[in-house]
Amino acid sequence: MEIEIFSDVVCPWCFIGKRRLDRALAAPGGSDEAPLQGEVSLRWRPYQLYPNLPAQGVDRGEYLRRRYGEQADAGKIPQRIRQEAEAEGITLRFDRIRRTPNTLLAHQLLEFAYSAGLQHELSEALFLAYFCEGVDVGDRDALLEVAAAVGLDAGAAAEYLQQGTAVEEVRSQLTRAPEIGVSGVPGYYIANGFLLPGAQTSETMGQIIRRVRDRLQ
Repeated sequence: MEIEIFSDVVCPWCFIGKRRLDRALAAPGGSDEAPLQGEVSLRWRPYQLYPNLPAQGVDRGEYLRRRYGEQADAGKIPQRIRQEAEAEGITLRFDRIRRTPNTLLAHQLLEFAYSAGLQHELSEALFLAYFCEGVDVGDRDALLEVAAAVGLDAGAAAEYLQQGTAVEEVRSQLTRAPEIGVSGVPGYYIANGFLLPGAQTSETMGQIIRRVRDRLQ
């Protein structure tokens, strides 16, 4: 059973949701039922929160001031996001983030990682790089460093990112989200027919996934 994960690299709730999904899939069900991991395949799909940003991204502090005024604090983490992240073992460091990137290139790299069987691992690494280390995940060289760290061939990844077909594939996939009712992220499309929106608790995610599985049997 496939779960398509609609996400953007710069979405903190997507990072939280990723950790919760991992826990949901690793947890046993009732009556000593085996975890869902062996029954589920994961497919990350692109979504862009800020599709109109320039390719090189923008200075984050300046971007926030334009949106929210001079009082905007680029290092401030909304309390609920901070608490929910910490509950999943994530220490967010917004103070380290210098740029708000255009994530189109990062989504292309995630497509490359899918063909190598490392898409889920790369998603975690990109979230950590951006939200915990302040890495500019819109920068090609920075992305290739993250790719190499999870075991991807950086040379092959660089060659892939230079191909026009890579960006065409991502742009084609970006149209899929609204077609199936995804209007925000994260969104989880289960078994090509059941949409679970938002960063639900791991318990809720596990229950819904099992319910869908049982309906399909």
